[in-house]
Amino acid sequence: MRYTCGMRRFGLLAAGLLASAVAGCGPPADEGFTSIHVSDLVAMRNSNDGAATVLDANGADFRTRQGTIPGAVLLSSYSKYDVERELPARKDARLVFYCADSH
Repeated sequence: MRYTCGMRRFGLLAAGLLASAVAGCGPPADEGFTSIHVSDLVAMRNSNDGAATVLDANGADFRTRQGTIPGAVLLSSYSKYDVERELPARKDARLVFYCADSH
């Protein structure tokens, strides 16, 4: 039962990833970012060619209400996080920013 609830929560949160892309949360597309679909994230996480790091940029209240994506790095803020401390050190790391909160 716990596994089923976790997968259902992941499905709901993953749907929020798509919603955030539609809502325009984050920088404009011309800054080198690409919006992805939930299925793209699932494929990245299951891939053998360097999994992506998922970074949760939602606020604490949103996380309390909606939960988090399992394994995601929780950023301290959606706009003022400490790059050196919170992002992977590798400059070629594949990053997925998850932001469904309207802030």
